Amino acid sequence: MSIETDVTETLDVKGASCPMPVVKTKQAVDDLAPGDVLEVLATDSGSTSDIDGWANGTDGVELLEQTERDGGGETVYVHYVQVTE
Repeated sequence: MSIETDVTETLDVKGASCPMPVVKTKQAVDDLAPGDVLEVLATDSGSTSDIDGWANGTDGVELLEQTERDGGGETVYVHYVQVTE
């Protein structure tokens, strides 16, 4: 089973730049229950390191995976964050 089949909610922050992808991710995570997985779609290349750093420094969340997709001429950075507590 892939992570995509386990996604609870998708957050689209394409077009937003730092720090908004992390700010919106935190807000979305606050509304989820333990075990839920948030898929974050971003076009800001800095979101990869920003979300990784935020997840590593935040209790109750785990960064499961980060990938890239072609978004019709632009790269979409996809982050999977799970609520752990």
